[in-house]
Amino acid sequence: MTKANAHASLMPLVLALAVLAGCGGSQPPDPPSPAPLSADNLNLIFVVSEDLDYQASGDMNARTANLTSRGLQRALRMGSFLKQNMLGGQNVNGIFALEPMTHLQTAQQYPDMVPLEMIEQFAMLNQITLFQQNDAPVPASSFPLNVSYPSDDVPEGVVRPLLMCSPRNGLSHTCQGLDFRDPSGANENLLRDLITANRSGFFMFAAPWETATTMIAGINRMEHYQLTLPAMYLGPNYVYAISITPFRQASLLTYNSNIHPPSGYPTLPSGGIVKSACLPTLTNTMFHVEITGGVDGAVAPAGINTNETVYLIRHAEAHPKSWWEDGNYVGPGQWRALDLPYALQGKIHPNVVYSIDPAQVTPGSQSSISDTYSYVRTNTTVLPYAIANNLPYKLAASFSMLAQNAPQLATQASDFFFTGGEFSNQTLLVGWEHDHIPTTVNALLSTYHGGKTVPDWPDNDYDTVWTVKLDGHGNVSVDNSICEGINSAELPKAPPQF
Repeated sequence: MTKANAHASLMPLVLALAVLAGCGGSQPPDPPSPAPLSADNLNLIFVVSEDLDYQASGDMNARTANLTSRGLQRALRMGSFLKQNMLGGQNVNGIFALEPMTHLQTAQQYPDMVPLEMIEQFAMLNQITLFQQNDAPVPASSFPLNVSYPSDDVPEGVVRPLLMCSPRNGLSHTCQGLDFRDPSGANENLLRDLITANRSGFFMFAAPWETATTMIAGINRMEHYQLTLPAMYLGPNYVYAISITPFRQASLLTYNSNIHPPSGYPTLPSGGIVKSACLPTLTNTMFHVEITGGVDGAVAPAGINTNETVYLIRHAEAHPKSWWEDGNYVGPGQWRALDLPYALQGKIHPNVVYSIDPAQVTPGSQSSISDTYSYVRTNTTVLPYAIANNLPYKLAASFSMLAQNAPQLATQASDFFFTGGEFSNQTLLVGWEHDHIPTTVNALLSTYHGGKTVPDWPDNDYDTVWTVKLDGHGNVSVDNSICEGINSAELPKAPPQF
């Protein structure tokens, strides 16, 4: 689809957009936003995320292609606006965000994490109920975010997920996200599935301006709605909704959140974070493993990095029941994630942050909408730290992490982070999955033939930081002497609100 087609103006059905900015002369104030949308309609809501081409001044870091603290403040406030002013406090039915590796920015090819971060707070203000056989259904303060690849559209250089999204309720791929490139029309196919199924409720799409407007224009074209389309980018406060009645009558509505965010990193509401010392008796037994080449038969492997430090942390709280799994964290996890820059201040000094490609798919608990989910919670845990500290953020997307009982994948993770020289003389913060942290570290230790291993990561430990150091000769040490210092037991069940 050409941009000319995407921006074509057709006969209005319900609502014309506000007077365009920059047209000269005094402008009347924006009209008030429409009333909340009706749950009886199919509501397709487009949250326009910022990128380096379309942004508000001060919201984006041009060096990292990520949000600034001001941009994060806007995203947190947008969550409440969407929930109250557009959904009228009702629950969302589906959230779809951009697949980050489909939109790489700057010469450093940074993935576009902004749509995911832009919509996470809104996801925390909604609930999904999960269930397991012979156990009572459990609701929680979180909703899954769909950012995974359709089977035919995995980007070049990105590993094909070991598990693809399963079909459910008329959708061919329930955890499918949005593709900035969209080579096979998967974005429009997703919209077509929803419209064909004549679903009612609220379906949220978070994507850059070019993707959002192309999708809006695609609906208009394929359904012959004759809507007046957005003509130009008005800023990140504007949200667009196509509301379709059960009789297939459609209207395009424009909402203005009028958010004016402060510039500093968010201050969490009081009383939610209780600091604590590291608690090894409740979480993890303290350990220190060290292997030196030439000692006790150990040999530093060829190609090992030098002068590298990697801090490994687990995603934030995610399991109100041991079986609970929707790919996201829950309310207490949002408190921890947003507090992470404060919790780790002065304890670590990374120069880059890494995590798992959130498009990886995890098998999950049964719900009314899916049993496969995009694995986003490691990303949403460490993104606030990267934003607060203006650090580059990248994804380990060239290998799979979520396979069970696959030692070769632990070796791939170890090779990625600890060999080849890319991370020599660097310090990384890595957000990972706790069962796979020990296997990755043990895969590294095994290459020294020193016969040493690290213990498992306890299931109830969200607080510990593992530190892996490679010195100037490639000798390795691992310990867990650092912690975030956040008491999980004291975190509120509901997420913070802004």
